[in-house]
Amino acid sequence: MKPKFAVCLKNTGYEHSLLTGKIYEVVPDKAADRHGTIRVIDEEGEDYLYPVDMFYPLVLPTDLASYLHEKIL
Repeated sequence: MKPKFAVCLKNTGYEHSLLTGKIYEVVPDKAADRHGTIRVIDEEGEDYLYPVDMFYPLVLPTDLASYLHEKIL
């Protein structure tokens, strides 16, 4: 499965966990999708749910997405 990414647009209330403008890896979570949240690997290296409107999804070429996945993990 191709890794998915999103850029953080705002971090209000989550300043310690998210950096505005940073690209985060998205962890697929169908339940999160149904509840208007997104699961991302944050600054603490853990995957947590955040409001989906805090992020903008990115469509990346496969080779770049693979590279970022390796660098983030």
